[in-house]
Amino acid sequence: MGSKFSKYRRNRSGRGGSSAGNINGASRAGNVDRFRYYTPQHRHAPARQHFSPLTPQHHRAASPYSSQSSCSGQQRNLDNKYSRIADNYQTFEQVTAALTDAGLESSNLIVGIDFTKSNEWTGTRSFNRQSLHHIGDVQNPYEQAISIIGKTLSAFDEDNQIPCFGFGDASTHDQDVFSFYPNQAYCNGFEEVLRRYREIIPHLKLSGPTSFAPIIEMAMTIVEESCGQYHVLLIIADGQVTRSIDTHEGQLSPQEKQTIDAIVRASSYPLSIILVGVGDGPWDTMRVFDDNIPARAFDNFQFVNFTEIMSKNLSYQRRKTEFALAALMEIPSQYKATLELNILGRQMGDDPNRIPLPPPLYGTTSFISGLKPFPSRSFNQNTPIHPMPNIVSAQPPASSSSVDDHLLCAICLVNPKNMAFGCGHQTCCECGVGLQSCPICRSQIKTRIKLFS
Repeated sequence: MGSKFSKYRRNRSGRGGSSAGNINGASRAGNVDRFRYYTPQHRHAPARQHFSPLTPQHHRAASPYSSQSSCSGQQRNLDNKYSRIADNYQTFEQVTAALTDAGLESSNLIVGIDFTKSNEWTGTRSFNRQSLHHIGDVQNPYEQAISIIGKTLSAFDEDNQIPCFGFGDASTHDQDVFSFYPNQAYCNGFEEVLRRYREIIPHLKLSGPTSFAPIIEMAMTIVEESCGQYHVLLIIADGQVTRSIDTHEGQLSPQEKQTIDAIVRASSYPLSIILVGVGDGPWDTMRVFDDNIPARAFDNFQFVNFTEIMSKNLSYQRRKTEFALAALMEIPSQYKATLELNILGRQMGDDPNRIPLPPPLYGTTSFISGLKPFPSRSFNQNTPIHPMPNIVSAQPPASSSSVDDHLLCAICLVNPKNMAFGCGHQTCCECGVGLQSCPICRSQIKTRIKLFS
């Protein structure tokens, strides 16, 4: 196992002074004017920062194309020339062959995993009332998604080195990411990704809120350090970007603004972003993100509902194939767009320069042993992926939280619980007053009781 991150750092220190121009001006055809465009935030250190509302950018940078219509025409030409792969495959091998036939030559994967607290209850319907990060005899949804995408794309990763990061836990919140290894080393193949994931889980403290901006900025940094190699960022998350109840309709929360800005800025890099939604959802905001993010050089973002696909009345093999296809079907056109836009193999010169935090140790000897790298193994494409049994667990999901956490609202993780619903679950008054269904059991809220300590 090695660290490409260190290698890319060395490459960066010796690069020339030239940089690519601003290519961020192409607007997606048919864009709905739902989101305003804000100036992206540049953060150069992992230190915690407090964000103020972002300033609207009234005058965008000049487009490399002559007009709005030419932008749309350029995108249509790309879509026609490099169309998505068709939906008519039965096996992983067929999907992989289709990617090859569509022109995908090579790709490098980056994995980002959501460790927010909502993972403890968003498996109520879809994962037998267990935490989505529950480690057992069968793979949890995160492990299944990693395995399926890994099996399909491993053929295109030349060195099989996979940078892996976590976000949303008590050490990162919505500001940072942590590397799976203290020395920022990458995992060698998906077997090691899964093995390291299982070792990390027991030592994490789930938290929040949810923002995808830090992991996207980390991916942009890696792409820049690789001298502009094509990468695919796989984000696996249980919920959409945090939106507090005091965010008015038509406005964006700070986390939504930061995520949109990061996606827009990432379109200046040879980077495809796949967001895989696991658990019960809801996912309405993510679908809006996928359809209505403004002002991108190319359509670089794809949302896939893992639960919806894996719940279909099909054979397990067919469901896995459908998920792989749904996640990867836009990769050929995105890859070719980076060629057409002349951003593949180039350094932009203005990457976010993200530095990941080390994995949380919490003083445990067994976890510190992670400093010693695992033996390198390539991903075994014959490794079985066990389907979830149709059994409701009699045990409540295991929690890594402290006793004090149970006194705090599970939504905002700040205010004490002072409102109870008819089902017996509790939140704070600020979060609970606007809910239609219980965030824990999903039952409809008909009764609210204010609690006094």
